[in-house]
Amino acid sequence: MTDSLTLALISAGCILSGVLLGLLLHKLLPAQHLENESKDAIKLGAGMIATVSALVLGLLVASAKSSFDSTEDAITQRAAKIIFLDRLLLDYGPETKATREQLRQTVAASIEMLWPDTKSSAEGLAAYERMNGMQVTQMTLLQLTPTTNAQRQLFATAQQILTDLRQSRWLLILRAQRVIPIPFLVVLLFWLTMLHVSFGLFAPRNATVITVLFVSALSVSGAIFIVLDMSHPLQGVIKVSSEPMRHALELLGQ
Repeated sequence: MTDSLTLALISAGCILSGVLLGLLLHKLLPAQHLENESKDAIKLGAGMIATVSALVLGLLVASAKSSFDSTEDAITQRAAKIIFLDRLLLDYGPETKATREQLRQTVAASIEMLWPDTKSSAEGLAAYERMNGMQVTQMTLLQLTPTTNAQRQLFATAQQILTDLRQSRWLLILRAQRVIPIPFLVVLLFWLTMLHVSFGLFAPRNATVITVLFVSALSVSGAIFIVLDMSHPLQGVIKVSSEPMRHALELLGQ
């Protein structure tokens, strides 16, 4: 969240500076530079920049939302697999009691890392990356020896689900490393700043207009923050819901 908020504040500062620069240039430029012909040319250029900026910003928001939704779906599927795995182990027999308890501890630990109740808790992808709970769960299950055809089938299915869970965990971790290139953001920020320079250049000098320009700058910066924050669905302010995993935890061991 810190990086996203920092970049959003920097964006807000640059865009607001563009508004102030436009207001200042209005006083400094010779009168002939602000005649109707000049205004038309500048507005044409500003319109082009506004169109390109809106298109790029819209695509970034859509991409970030798509990444967010994919992670949310992955968490839901993960929770469903965990519940199904627990039921398979229950069907196997009382021999899986230790495995089921280990599974419950692993799920509880992952929830505490990714969705901590208190800020002082160990949290974040770094801790989640280091944990090996599913590996321990799988190794615990491997200590069992199926004795019937039904147990062998349940054993094989449970092992496959555990393998899928271990693989999907790394997929979540690697997907969270997605980063929007800084040069791309710099170019977009330059466009938005120049656009607000043109707004300030021809805007009437009164409190209402200046307030609207400042709100516009803050709104665009807010959109940049949303893009940056949603690009990391397991961190920051805008996070995927923990409800599927918490509901799965409630059902484990029953």
